Amino acid sequence: MSEAKRLAGEKAIEYVEDGMIVGVGTGSTVAFFIDALARIKHRIEGAVSSSEQSSVRLRSHGIEVIELNNAGVLPLYVDGADECDPRKCLIKGGGAALTREKIIAEASEKFVCIIDPAKQVNVLGRFPLPVEVIPMARSLVARAIVSMTVGQPVWREGVTTDNGNWVLDVHGLAIRDPVALERELNQIPGVVSVGLFARRPADVVIVGGEPPIVL
Repeated sequence: MSEAKRLAGEKAIEYVEDGMIVGVGTGSTVAFFIDALARIKHRIEGAVSSSEQSSVRLRSHGIEVIELNNAGVLPLYVDGADECDPRKCLIKGGGAALTREKIIAEASEKFVCIIDPAKQVNVLGRFPLPVEVIPMARSLVARAIVSMTVGQPVWREGVTTDNGNWVLDVHGLAIRDPVALERELNQIPGVVSVGLFARRPADVVIVGGEPPIVL
């Protein structure tokens, strides 16, 4: 699948325009995009990064990492996903960067999602849904999710987000109304962010292949 990821990442370069500040996500597919972006770094003003991991890779290529507060509205955000349904709704957060990813997606005019074919599903939920929580609220949020009977939350022990929070992964889901579930989970006190990108889905999805497919 690494070749499919590379092809998707390199295809996304076509959406980069001169003088842009580019929003950059996190993950193995995005790493290929960052490497491709480095080849045209002279054309862009810099990048806003969703994780420390991506920031390190960007800086290693000599690409300036700009704070979102200093960048304003971004014309483009490129990121991967753990799952993508036919409506371009996504599950993200396998790399525990979901909150910053969601913030940058909201701040962007165009969200281009790059995936390999294995990430395409008809119904979201095969991949456990990440939920970032304030540490003191971990058990409270888990009990609330259980009471909703939507799935089984499991604490991702040993993982702390870049924001200093913890992650619950909700297993056993079949998410037929991702917008409604995103809204309901966001109402639980202690939830920082939900790895459903449904209220603000991707605008474009690039599926890696020879040639890549643009949805």
